Amino acid sequence: MKRFDAIKKIVPLLKDELVVCNLGAPSRELFHIKDRNENFYMLGSMGLASSIAFGIAISRPERRIWCIDGDGSILMNLGSLSTIANNHPHNLTLIIIDNSTYGSTGDQKTYTNGKTKLDIIAKGAGFSSILIIDREEDITEILKKISIGCHFVLIKVKPGNAPVENVPLHPEEIKKRFRNAILIDK
Repeated sequence: MKRFDAIKKIVPLLKDELVVCNLGAPSRELFHIKDRNENFYMLGSMGLASSIAFGIAISRPERRIWCIDGDGSILMNLGSLSTIANNHPHNLTLIIIDNSTYGSTGDQKTYTNGKTKLDIIAKGAGFSSILIIDREEDITEILKKISIGCHFVLIKVKPGNAPVENVPLHPEEIKKRFRNAILIDK
């Protein structure tokens, strides 16, 4: 399975969750699969999806927040894992789709292709709920069971980007629609 296949399994599970999606190819793929006002597509801020999702989680504790991030981006901001785990927001699910490459910049290998194990880093950062998925058929069942809490979900996939177009929305439009979705009380 590739990242696109994993996102296709994640999207049908979304109800009113706010989603912060990693920049580049993941955001393009999510937009192509299902655009929603509740999706925040990162454009040009590699490594910050987890931090933005954390900020939203603590500011809107009544909303469920899902962050779709990548191995390359989370490696650029490992400090966010400690911050999230130590603050333990009860409404945040951090989904790292690990393809062992920097998929948006040319598929250069990340260190998860070598000795680096993100689940072990998450455990060391303090996450108590760590789930590892390496089979496409397990995504739906595992994610359906996630309840209130602070979760680290690692989905292992093969490298490769889907041939989809860029997100056609201007950054201001993305911000406005997402801000309005945040402000809606569910």
